[in-house]
Order: sequence, then C-alpha cells, then structure tokens
Amino acid sequence: MIKSILIANRGEIAVRIVRACKELGIRSVMVYSEADQHSLPVKMADQAVCIGPAQSRASYLNIDNIIAAASLTHCDAIHPGVGFLSENPKFARKVEENGFIFIGPKWQTIAAMGDKVEAKRTARKYGVPCIPGSEGSIEDIEKAYQAAEEMGYPVIIKAASGGGGKGMRIVRDPEDFVGTLKIASSEAEQAFNDGTVYLEKYLENPRHVEVQILADSHGTVVHLGERDCSVQENHQKLVEESPSTVVTPEMRERMGSDAVRLFSGLDYVGAGTIEFLVYENNYYFMEINARVQVEHPVTEMVTGVDIIAEQILAASGQRLSITQDDIKLEGYAVECRINAKAPGKITDYLPPGGFGTRIDSFLYNGYMVSPFYDSMIAKVIVRGKDRNAGLDRMYRVLDELVLHGVPTNTELQKRIISSKIFRSGEYGTDVLKHILAEEE
Repeated sequence: MIKSILIANRGEIAVRIVRACKELGIRSVMVYSEADQHSLPVKMADQAVCIGPAQSRASYLNIDNIIAAASLTHCDAIHPGVGFLSENPKFARKVEENGFIFIGPKWQTIAAMGDKVEAKRTARKYGVPCIPGSEGSIEDIEKAYQAAEEMGYPVIIKAASGGGGKGMRIVRDPEDFVGTLKIASSEAEQAFNDGTVYLEKYLENPRHVEVQILADSHGTVVHLGERDCSVQENHQKLVEESPSTVVTPEMRERMGSDAVRLFSGLDYVGAGTIEFLVYENNYYFMEINARVQVEHPVTEMVTGVDIIAEQILAASGQRLSITQDDIKLEGYAVECRINAKAPGKITDYLPPGGFGTRIDSFLYNGYMVSPFYDSMIAKVIVRGKDRNAGLDRMYRVLDELVLHGVPTNTELQKRIISSKIFRSGEYGTDVLKHILAEEE
C-alpha cells in the first residue's frame, strides 16, 4: 500500500485528495507556489514544499521541481489531480523513471489518448461508434476539402492535441474551408505547440455525455454510469448532472459496455472518462480524459463510490473494492461550478449545508483569490430523490451560499437551474444562449 503521496496540484482538487489520504491513513505532501503559501490544502496536508513562484510554468508545471520535492519528502507516489500535468505523458514517465508511482494510467496510454486522432483510431478498433470524419490528421488540403464535400456541411476542424475549444472551428460554407483550416491549425500551434488538425462532421446542438470508468491492474474495469455536461460557456462546463435526461437504460448499457471494452483494451489503470456526443438517439466517441474529472463528485453522489480512494487503491496494485454488479445509480445529482470573475480577497464566506449537500472548495474568510490560476473556486453538489427534487435543492443551496469579496457566476447558475429549458431536460450544448434569451 502507498504510504505517502505528493499532490502535484492546488485548489479544491488538492483538498479532495488530502481528505482521501487522511481517510486511507496515507501521509499527504502538498507542493505549492509562492502565491499559494496560505492556501487551504497547504494548511491541511501533513507536509508542504514550495516549488516556485506564482507563474504555473515555474511551479505547478515545473516537472523537475515536483520530482525533487517528492524525493526530498520521501514520498511513494505522486497524484497529478486535474489540469496542469495530469495528462502530460512526459511527466508521468519522469515520475516512473524516478522510482515513484504515478497515480494514473501508463504514460504510453496518456500519450496515445492525448492525440485526438490516435484516440479516435483506437476507439474504432474496439468498436466504439465514432463521428464520420477524416481517417487521420489532415495532411492534404485538397483531400480534406473533398472529404468535407462528401460528408456534407457543416463540418468541424479540431486540434489533434486540443481542449477547451482552442483550435476548433466550424465550417458551414465550402468557400470558407481552406481559410478556416489554416486559422484552426495556427490556433492549435499557438495553444498546444502542435498544429495538427483533423476533420469531423459537425453535429448541430448535440448533448455532451461522459461515462466514468475505474480500472485496476488485475483486469477489473467498471463503469459508473454517465454524467451530462451539456451546459457550457465557451466550451467550458458549467453544470453537470447524473443521470442524463437523454440517456435511456438501453443506451446506458451500450455506452458502458463500449467504455469498458475500450479501457480494457488499453490496459488502463485508475480513473478515467470517455466522452460522447449524443445526437438523434445515437452516441459517438469524442475523447478520453486519462485522469479524474472535475465533475467526479456527481458520480460519487449517485453511486456512493469514492473515486479518489479507488484511484489510489488501483495505483497501489490492489484490486478495486467494487465490481460492476455493485454499481447502482440511485437518485439524481447535479454540480454547479462557481467561478470568480476577478481576483480579490474573500471578505465573507459561509458555505451552504443541509441534507444531500456537498461543497468542494478551498476558500476561507480572508483568502486571496489569485489571478494566476483557473477561475473555479468552488463546486456545489447536491443529491435528490429525482431530478426535480435535486434541482429544487440546488436552487436553495445556491441561494444560501454567502460569498463576498470577489464577483462570481452564482446568479448565472441560479438562472440556469431555474430556467424552463433546462428544467425541461430537452436541450443541447447551445442551451446557455437560450437560457439567457429567456429573460431578455
């Protein structure tokens, strides 16, 4: 069993991992930047080490400093959390080469799944439905143009190493194809140092649904149902819920089986997610996230499974504590991400509570929200006996949240939760613009 873990991250996910370590009797070591010296996870961990200045590239993205910190504090393993280096194959490989356990899949798996073209090719190999598109990356503009003509417009050009909407462009008119292709490739080069792009048929206003997977090194792979992540702003998720209103029991079974087959073929170990687009009663592979997800608490609420603990157990070489037969989806859960619109000092913070309520955050009165990192400062998660009860509870909880000192998106989240279109359960990824239009 792992006895000590270095947490190579910050914020609410670091708090979450520290708590899991304490419950498992594992010593936790936090790394932190100079800007995070007084952060909550640093206060909570058994030990903490400064690894550099505020800028991420000099601290949370500094592989050598993180490895040195793990060595200095005699850790057995390194947990990458989410973001930063969590899906960096170079980091995972360096962790292993220096004798530490990487709490995640093999670096080769991370590398393969980080390339969207290779990931799609692998999905096809294991019989997972894929969106019609180019067989590989775009090498020849003329052939790509012909392929777009054959599949019919609109089409979408995507960065092979992409994420967060960068290097992603929709083309609706053939005359715009070549110019848009060059722009997308340029954006991808600037954002990911990789201008490789590929082509897909664009699905108008689909649902974004993902399936949570857990796997150990003994061949056990289980799925924990789906999360619907269709409510987005600029391709960034705002609200996640489980179960999805668009997924039928029969579709859930097929999606889960496809996910298990694919992850089994990858010899995957740990927590991971397969993302699908659901369109006209069909679902299509989009990508794999080879790490734990920000929205993992939603699944924990409906299954009762501690995903972080299982992830650590799997990395330790132990078997998962659950089998597929143990997984039962009970009730409904929803998560709202609370984002800060500007940095500043938290002057008054009172997290809400009550039955079926969970707050994952790193805030406290007097905390300085930094301008250097992601804007998400809290996750509000609730559970209800059904969707209506869960959404009613979420509205109450958001209304109860006291958070002063920085402007946030809490009021926007309340508008989403109470909107007619979201409450109807019949919407797609463009739902936010319709919600905002409801009150104009």
